[in-house]
Amino acid sequence: MSQNSIPDFFVYGEPARPLDVGFLHVETVLARGSIHLGQVAAHKHPQMGQITYWTSGSGTYRIEDRSWDFSAPAVSFVPSNVVHGFSIGPGTDAIVVSVADDALAALAAQSLLPLDRPVFTDSLPQHAAWQRLAAVLEMIAAEYAEAQAGNDKTLPALIAVALSHIARLAPATIAAPPSSDASLAFGLRRLVDAHFRDNWSVDRYVVSLATTPHLLDKASRAVLGAGVKRIVSERRLLEAKRLLLFTVRTVEDIAYEIGFDDPAYFSRFFRERVGEAPAAWRRRQLEAH
Repeated sequence: MSQNSIPDFFVYGEPARPLDVGFLHVETVLARGSIHLGQVAAHKHPQMGQITYWTSGSGTYRIEDRSWDFSAPAVSFVPSNVVHGFSIGPGTDAIVVSVADDALAALAAQSLLPLDRPVFTDSLPQHAAWQRLAAVLEMIAAEYAEAQAGNDKTLPALIAVALSHIARLAPATIAAPPSSDASLAFGLRRLVDAHFRDNWSVDRYVVSLATTPHLLDKASRAVLGAGVKRIVSERRLLEAKRLLLFTVRTVEDIAYEIGFDDPAYFSRFFRERVGEAPAAWRRRQLEAH
């Protein structure tokens, strides 16, 4: 657990840095085994998403405040800025495909998997999609390693296929066709990610998205499942949980970090939504992990 912040990485163990347009990177978990020794602390990637396909072994995978005990095969997709980490047993390995956000955006129309939310699955072990996913990931790894001419065209196509197989293994994630509501709601989500600390009013989100209060509320409820104010509150709560679980910052410091002027009001806010005080929640989560 870090002292004051959740680390941002380029790939694990390397500081975040600006990415080239269309950046992608493929390697195995064991390739960095000498760095992480099977214990990858909670971290996030500011500008890229990752597919992690576990080919052997077992362990525990964590996304935000959820965790799964898994045995291979298992797979996850984690978008940029989502906190994740894992602990694994000896000999456990995975293929990790890291893709810049701009490249993922270009793949969205070819993928069955929504690319704005994380997913982890090790279910449906007899599903044919596992064999197909394994074959596609092995092709991606080979194309990347061999660096043959034209792989700037073949690799994105293969990644879109891999993402679609992940969606088939987790059917609830399969994306609905895009709509104007979806575009507006995802624009709201991006703005909330950038400004949830700043106490923006609903009207400011409306103006920034060049829409009306009615249309924004309708889109938010239809796609995100709640009105604008609740979406902002949930984003602040998510950040509070991240900082409580993955840093040693005080409750007061976390309150100020996520935009509360009064730590006591933050504690009430947290208790109303989680059912216990921030410090008590932190203790329970750390004992569980």
